[in-house]
Amino acid sequence: MAELRQCRIARLSFCGVAQQGPCHGEKPNRTGLFSVSKVPPGRQLVPACGRFFRPQESFAAALPWALLHVTRSYSSPLQELRETHMSQPFASRPLVIAPSILAADFAKLGEEVRAVDAAGADWIHLDVMDGHFVPNISYGPDVIKAMRPHTKKIFDAHLMISPCDPYLEAFAKAGCDHITVHAEAGPHLHRSLQAIRALGKKAGVSLNPGTPASAIEYVIDLIDLVLVMSVNPGFGGQTFIKSALGKVSDIRAMTAGRPIDIEVDGGVGPDVSGQLAAAGANAFVAGSAVFKGGTVESYKANISAIRNAAELARGEAI
Repeated sequence: MAELRQCRIARLSFCGVAQQGPCHGEKPNRTGLFSVSKVPPGRQLVPACGRFFRPQESFAAALPWALLHVTRSYSSPLQELRETHMSQPFASRPLVIAPSILAADFAKLGEEVRAVDAAGADWIHLDVMDGHFVPNISYGPDVIKAMRPHTKKIFDAHLMISPCDPYLEAFAKAGCDHITVHAEAGPHLHRSLQAIRALGKKAGVSLNPGTPASAIEYVIDLIDLVLVMSVNPGFGGQTFIKSALGKVSDIRAMTAGRPIDIEVDGGVGPDVSGQLAAAGANAFVAGSAVFKGGTVESYKANISAIRNAAELARGEAI
């Protein structure tokens, strides 16, 4: 039988500490986790025999000091998210409220654009749908061009179309300042982002709820904006999908130190903007949450409510 040597690793378990005991007629030896046979390459780790007899309180005593201090309390997720991210460079990214024109009165689009501009909108969000990539049709470059003279605010175009590359130039010429395409919309995301930048526009990538944050990893140097969908795209007025919070947090960690805006679209209102801000988002698309009321005064109050909740989460509220 090959000579055995005991790895000097403390065996830990949820119920206590494993004490090495007699095994196959051997004498008791040190506390261990594995016995390693001295065999040619390809050797296997063989679980060492042991018996669990110490009480549960001895488990903590066996842990390294540093390990005992990595546990967190999850009683206040919002506070935890805030503490995690507020010291990072993203806090310098300005808060942005971007009303979605999809929720406006299409019979008076020019008037609606002027109204949200006066109410304090930072960007104007333009949801472009083709009835193919998403199950709805909205508007195209010509309608955007008609809205352009009514405001000097940033036009933030979200292209829910596939393919998108043949239409990028048309949206740029229509007056869009940001052009965001979906990671799921085509096979050449890198090429699409290069084309947007070549047109002199800021390039964004949008991720559907089922698409992981890792989808942007290899194009991150071409991105100015990440748009996290917190509903399945296609229709306004849907309920916020809570898993978007974790995705926002992952993206903020991935983009730390880069001047990248993290925008969230779908079910956003004052009830979730604070949680999103704490997770790392700085730009908030809101449709029905802004346009309810139908007047400049109501739009202003709605925008302020969303902004105030986000500022409070970032520690910026007066």
